[in-house]
Amino acid sequence: MKDVFANRPLLIASQHRKEEVMAPCLTKALGVICQVAENLNTDLLGTFSGEVARLDDPIRTLRKKCMLALEQQTSFDLVVASEGSFGPHPAMFFVPANEEWVMLLDQKHNLEITARSVSMATNFSAKQVHTWSELLAFASAAQFPSHGLILRPSKDTYEPIFKGITTESVLKYAFDCLFDATRGVYAETDMRALYNPSRMKVIEQATQQLIVKTQSTCPQCEMPGFDVVQAKGGLPCSGCGLPTESVLSHIYRCQQCEYHEERCFPYGKEVEEPRYCHFCNP
Repeated sequence: MKDVFANRPLLIASQHRKEEVMAPCLTKALGVICQVAENLNTDLLGTFSGEVARLDDPIRTLRKKCMLALEQQTSFDLVVASEGSFGPHPAMFFVPANEEWVMLLDQKHNLEITARSVSMATNFSAKQVHTWSELLAFASAAQFPSHGLILRPSKDTYEPIFKGITTESVLKYAFDCLFDATRGVYAETDMRALYNPSRMKVIEQATQQLIVKTQSTCPQCEMPGFDVVQAKGGLPCSGCGLPTESVLSHIYRCQQCEYHEERCFPYGKEVEEPRYCHFCNP
C-alpha cells in the first residue's frame, strides 16, 4: 500500500471548530499534520439560518470550500472539509435527520475522496414562539444550553438576528429585544458545529467513514480511494429465480489508473426474499 498521506500537512477547511473531532481521527489514521485554515469564511457558501442561501449541492459546496481554503493558504495541497444538511430522513420522512458529507482533496495525487453519514440523533427544530415560557419549553426540548439557539423575528425575517445563544440570560435579552421591537420571536436550533455537540458526533462518524475509504486501495496501482461508483441490481429471487431490483454487485473504480472490478453480493446475501420480487409479489 502506498503511504501517500503520512507526514503531509493537511488543511482543515472550517471556521466552526470541526477540527476538534476531525483532527484526532485523521492524525491517528493517516499520519497527517493537521492545521486549521485561517480567517476562512465558509458562511459565504451558505448559512443554516438562511440569510445566505446555499446554491449548490453538498459535493459542489465541499469542492468550493476546499478550494477556498487552498486559495487562501497556497502552501497546502491536501485539504479536508465537511458539509452538513438537515431535514426529513431519506427513508423515514417523518423523522428529522442530519446528513454530513466529508471530502478529502489531494491536489498532489489528483484524488477526491468523499464519505457520508446520516443520523437521526439531531435536535434540529424551529418554532415561532409568543411567550417567554413557550421559548423556555422549546429550549429545553432542543437540549439548551449545551446546544445553542438562534432567535430572529420570523421564519422569513433575518434581521435582527441573535446567534450562538448558550446562556439563559442572553436568551432572555434576545427574546425581550425582539419581542419589544417586532412582537414576534422565531426560535431555531443553531446547527453550526461549535454550538451543536450532536452534529459534532455525526461529523466524527463521517470522518471515520472517510478514513475507511482512504484505506481502500486499488489492487493495481495501490492508490487510496478505491471506491464504489455504481450499484447494479439483479439479485435473484429465492422463490422464482428471476432478477429483482435489489443490489447484486458493486462496481469499484480507481481514480488514478481507472482500474475497475465488480464485486458480487456486497451485502452478504446471494438471493432476495420473494416479497421484494415483482413477479412473486406484483
